[in-house]
Amino acid sequence: MTRPFRAVSHPLMIRHSFFRRLPLALLPLALALAGPAQAAADRKFTTPPTLATESELLVQLLDHLHLNHAAIHSGDYAQVIPDYMAAIDSPHLFFLSGDLAKFNELYGKNYVYYNVAYLGNLDAAYHIYDTYQARVQDRINWIFQELKAPFDFTTNETFAPDRSKAEWPATPAAADDLWHRRLKFEVLAEILNKKTPAQANEIVRKRYETLLKHLSDVDQGDVAELYLTSITQLYDPHSDYLSADNFEDFGIQMKLQLTGIGAVLRMNNDDYCTVEEVVPGSPADLGHQLKAHDKIISVAQDGEEPVEIIGLKLRKIVNMIRGAKGTRVHLVVQPAHATDPSTRKEIVITRDVVKLNTNRAHAAVFQVPGADGKLEPLGVISLPEFYGPADDQTSAAEKTSASQDVAKLLVQLKAAGIKGLVLDLRHNGGGFLTEAINLTGLFVPKGPVVQVRDSAGDLTVDRDDDATVAYSGPMAVLVDRMSASASEIVAGALQNYGRAIIVGDSSTHGKGTVQTLLEMKNFSRELGDSPIKTGAAKITIQKFYLPNGSSTQLRGVIPDITMPTVDDYLPLGESSLPHALIWDRIAATPFDGTPLSPMILAPLREESLMRQHQLEEFAYLTKIVDWFKDREAQKFIPLNLDERLKQKQEDDAFKKEIMAERDQLAKNDYAYKEFRLGTPPAKMKLSPGDDDNGDTPDDDTALALDEDASTYGKADVHLRETLRILQDAMALGQNRAYWAANHAPVTLAINASPGKNDPVQASP
Repeated sequence: MTRPFRAVSHPLMIRHSFFRRLPLALLPLALALAGPAQAAADRKFTTPPTLATESELLVQLLDHLHLNHAAIHSGDYAQVIPDYMAAIDSPHLFFLSGDLAKFNELYGKNYVYYNVAYLGNLDAAYHIYDTYQARVQDRINWIFQELKAPFDFTTNETFAPDRSKAEWPATPAAADDLWHRRLKFEVLAEILNKKTPAQANEIVRKRYETLLKHLSDVDQGDVAELYLTSITQLYDPHSDYLSADNFEDFGIQMKLQLTGIGAVLRMNNDDYCTVEEVVPGSPADLGHQLKAHDKIISVAQDGEEPVEIIGLKLRKIVNMIRGAKGTRVHLVVQPAHATDPSTRKEIVITRDVVKLNTNRAHAAVFQVPGADGKLEPLGVISLPEFYGPADDQTSAAEKTSASQDVAKLLVQLKAAGIKGLVLDLRHNGGGFLTEAINLTGLFVPKGPVVQVRDSAGDLTVDRDDDATVAYSGPMAVLVDRMSASASEIVAGALQNYGRAIIVGDSSTHGKGTVQTLLEMKNFSRELGDSPIKTGAAKITIQKFYLPNGSSTQLRGVIPDITMPTVDDYLPLGESSLPHALIWDRIAATPFDGTPLSPMILAPLREESLMRQHQLEEFAYLTKIVDWFKDREAQKFIPLNLDERLKQKQEDDAFKKEIMAERDQLAKNDYAYKEFRLGTPPAKMKLSPGDDDNGDTPDDDTALALDEDASTYGKADVHLRETLRILQDAMALGQNRAYWAANHAPVTLAINASPGKNDPVQASP
């Protein structure tokens, strides 16, 4: 399916160190179309010549440059039709199953590929969207009639809010029944939030009036972008097409100087705007209340009425949340870990300039009791991301990076006499690849850290070439499902070298690919000579492999020792994304290291499992996980008011019980002394009455266990156990039977090259 590749002379920059999602305030790349529209007859979309040229060029770029291009053929483009329909109608509520059959018949087989690749023809996108508009218009008129009468909340009806994998209704009657239950679900949520039935009906009515009002905001560029992105995401979930307008916004993002709250947003499968990531050190992060996967229900400015944003265009939502420095924005959110979908809380955030390296690495020395009861100083370094020098750091003295900061902290921790080290990479979504390599080099002598393979099969081995070592003593790495990309490279490399015990969730995120941004006008003389703005493509062009040849894609890094976590019951990893690239392996590259042997790992696992069965804090943790797992398994929500009230009372009682247990366990937290570089970020109160951890009695985020990688929270069970596991490994090192060559487990060999002021630590 390859075609001749036409391009102007332009250096293709594919060796990006790392490409990751950027903060909001910081407009996301994905655009979801979920709102109702004017009647299809009111306007007809057509493809302008520039967009037609871009569409053809996009397929050429995918055909030649995408890492997965050899696996995708012209016939595979038939999948674009259901994917595009699902992108428009993500909850599978407006289309009928017959629509899918009709569009598959019209545009199946090779139609999509040849029309886009050779003609730049997007008529299929516009035809499908016309049908969607008509369905939405009819449905909202039906909704207005349905809301005129009160609902009966004494029946035994149920509703499944997550319809992302559901079939479209088979008939109009089935659609009416589905919508009747959805409206009851929405109205009941408002009643549970202390609204009268009449007020609840009016709130829901206004919600759909707002959707109708914003329908006219959808233009042909939006429709084309979503259709072309459905094509790019046929190859993998991280490739996108950016329209001219969104590409312009993306250029603003790259400056990292927008004023906002510091959160990455996207539309999820039920038309809710969801927080995908909270930027470390940003206003949203400093208050510790807004969390990844929270759903934003409404937005309000100071002194103004809140505006519901369910189903609105992401661009409009972003503009509502952005604002001048020092002004406040009010968000009503449904917490990520809320098991009752009616749960709401208000967060007030003061806007500020968002910079990626606001929250630098920081550390602490914990006093951990050993087997003999004596306190042992163990260091913890928390790294929120792999940042590099910021553009606004003008002087050489100001310029810093993740690896430089960690090196400085290591000097302080060693001066404090630490006997072991935990590197905490929880919630670290990645950053610069060069920083991941440099940071790994702080703990191992020179050698390969990551292998990178491109779409042509060419392989590059990225190495740490500095033989000095900043820290050679025993260490562990703590990870979770939000540890992604650069974090996975560091954890995986240290695991390959046998340099650290990896502890955490069942796996890390599994983001093992690299994307590059290609501006369309740089690949076409026709577009390059035109004064009209053009779009861009974000295309996956490389894949990461560890020194032993194993990819970090999809599977991530599997920890040596795992602990119970609610993360394992949430769709957090790469494996939850459609069309995710596969895990594979290549040949290992020579490196001077060996993974920890079963002889060492087996007793460490046994000791940890024994504690997990015996210690009070694990009973607390398991109770939360089991409760959350049971609630998540409840796919069908009752539409009976009495039943929901009873469940809400049970949930509230459980939360109070858990918070009381947490406070009791926190009395046994290890004492610690914190180390900061520069001026520590001030903690921020987001709404009245919150404590320093952002918890209120009705806050479902208490069930997130307060294991925030940027703070040392109450009863951080995972961190406490990781410190104990590290102690166990140090104790094994007392017995030379567990040594590998001439060094104790998770330390460097005695003859390894030390760093400055770093006496190599050998077990006694």
